[in-house]
Amino acid sequence: QVQLVESGGGLVQPGGSLRLSCAASGSIFSINAMGWYRQAPGKQRELVAVIFSGGTTNYANSVKGRFTISRDNAKNTVYLEMNSLKPEDTAVYYCNCNLRTGVTARRKDYWGQGTQVTVSS
Repeated sequence: QVQLVESGGGLVQPGGSLRLSCAASGSIFSINAMGWYRQAPGKQRELVAVIFSGGTTNYANSVKGRFTISRDNAKNTVYLEMNSLKPEDTAVYYCNCNLRTGVTARRKDYWGQGTQVTVSS
């Protein structure tokens, strides 16, 4: 079993900052990528940012220059530093981890429970 535990969501004013964390634990053999997705009411879930095992990162155009994803491989933890937050960033943010649970296992996606981020004055 693999568990992803997220923390760091909340209410923040426009222009403010938040830091999300997600720790993966359990039967983990190797992690290919860790990332963050978000889903606003009435919208599809979308990729926010992802970081691969070698350190390569990808960001949604809407967050480039404002959000930074980082990873602590020793702790199997991924972070999302969010600055200059806008009301349109309001959503439930989900942690995603693409990993293998064994040497012969296929890569599989695991998801956190989601954390609410609300940007409002």
